[in-house]
Amino acid sequence: MAGRKRSEMMEETRAKLIASARKAFAENGFAAASMDDLTAEAGLTRGALYHNFGDKRGLLQAVIDQLDTEMARRAHDIGARAGNDWDGLLAEGVAYIEMALEPEVQRIVLLDGPAFLGDPSQWPSQNGCLQMTRQTVERLIAQGIVRPLDPEAAARLLNGAALNAALWVAASADQQDVLAKAVAAFRALAEGLLARPS
Repeated sequence: MAGRKRSEMMEETRAKLIASARKAFAENGFAAASMDDLTAEAGLTRGALYHNFGDKRGLLQAVIDQLDTEMARRAHDIGARAGNDWDGLLAEGVAYIEMALEPEVQRIVLLDGPAFLGDPSQWPSQNGCLQMTRQTVERLIAQGIVRPLDPEAAARLLNGAALNAALWVAASADQQDVLAKAVAAFRALAEGLLARPS
């Protein structure tokens, strides 16, 4: 019983720190966010931050993991409503690109994340999204809709195209214009996988 309570308390501490950091990083950016302020906001100490995340970068990784998971779930839900696997695959990619317009996603995931954590395609949170895309590509190949290509290669290229398009949108001075161009190019690239182009 005591062990369970301790694990619940640790999870609650982690959740408080992630929520506080997510707010601070979205409002001030990673570099300007004060560890003292965000730990005080959570009602915790710097020691709790170090114990749970190692350092401020570890906390950023945890925030990004949470956001990335939410983004993947939202994109997947949008794709599931598209009616079929092909339209769903396109809808998921487009939804991910469009999320680049959301201030929290833009600042934390697409601007600060790469600046402080490196290549987003190497983040642990990207693996789940890649696996879902690969499974969809495998089904599309089995249905004869997509050419018989290596499913992992196709999934990596599709995810990479959506990620890089989102990064481009986030960093652009004219985001709406860039979004339209990025979505059109993403769709055109994806259609190159079709066994019988539309």
